[in-house]
Amino acid sequence: MSKRQPFDVKSPEAQALRDEIVHGTFVKEGTLVAFPLCFPGCSVPIVADESHVTALDVAANWMVYGGTSGRATHVFVGMFHGATGMVFDLGTVKEATECAAICCGAKRFVAFVNGPGGGRAVARGLQGLPFDLLQEWGFGRQPLDDLGPIVEGERVLHAVRTPARELIVGVTERHLFTMSADEGKARVVGEVPGAARLAVGSKGNVFGLDEGGTLWRYSPQQGKLRRRAVRLPEGSWGKSALMWARDPASGRLYTADDEGSLYALVEGRGFSERLGATRFAPVGPMAVTTDGRLYGPCGPGIARFFCYNPATRELTDLGCAVSVIERRRYGYVFGDAAVGRDGQLYFGEDDDLGHLWIYFPRIQPRKA
Repeated sequence: MSKRQPFDVKSPEAQALRDEIVHGTFVKEGTLVAFPLCFPGCSVPIVADESHVTALDVAANWMVYGGTSGRATHVFVGMFHGATGMVFDLGTVKEATECAAICCGAKRFVAFVNGPGGGRAVARGLQGLPFDLLQEWGFGRQPLDDLGPIVEGERVLHAVRTPARELIVGVTERHLFTMSADEGKARVVGEVPGAARLAVGSKGNVFGLDEGGTLWRYSPQQGKLRRRAVRLPEGSWGKSALMWARDPASGRLYTADDEGSLYALVEGRGFSERLGATRFAPVGPMAVTTDGRLYGPCGPGIARFFCYNPATRELTDLGCAVSVIERRRYGYVFGDAAVGRDGQLYFGEDDDLGHLWIYFPRIQPRKA
């Protein structure tokens, strides 16, 4: 038996391995900031067991709206432009314990919530941009309009709005429905499998998971639902919720199968070949920044962030979420994602004492 050679802990190879373990654990590019669900120094955060952020959307004035799940459901608005910097709790939704989706129309937002009696919708006018939150400020909570159940006794699983902010398309446990964002009246348009999530494609059609490894497609323009319209790529599908991200410039959709294989969908062309695989699975909520790069977490329990760059076709592991600016906090589980005005990404923390995480991606190196 050969004698084992001693391991030189001071060698360059050992030092490189040590650096990778210590410094490669947490996000290695860009900056993450965990923002509390409050007005820091002026109000208290949403309580821990009511603060799982499970729904996000960004309004036309770039304020971010969210909904929480837990012992009670809250809706909130985040303001991060100009002399602002706060999250304002708009209040709780009576007899609700889960927010499945929130959609911002032109004049108001609609939140889809679930409770013991099933799913229903609530709405309120959008918050105006305050003048100055450094010196003089004041807010009032207006009551939420209860729009009633979508389908009696059925939970709402997800909903999305069209890019023009005129129409909302959502899914319950057995039905597909539409709703005018500003009128608030739901209309059932067909039966589909109860599966989240939904996505809006490059031509404005809405897609969702169907039977037999396919997607259904709903056309808001024509008011028509087509079952089994698009076949999913070869892979493992259906065990985890189908996560989507939409490129705001091109309308290209990204999704991943149960094993973390990443694909793109362009209407009229179908799915791309496999773009790569994330380090862990399942893939969580994703968002595309303004330059086309895709970001999201992957893995159970303690998720790691990844980036897919369509320009280079590279899929990069970024590490686990950590915030060291103001709030020193690790981030493990995330419930939804959205893109902001300047390309920053919002990730809602689906955990006790949840925060609104803001990710500022690294600026791309200049090409000579």
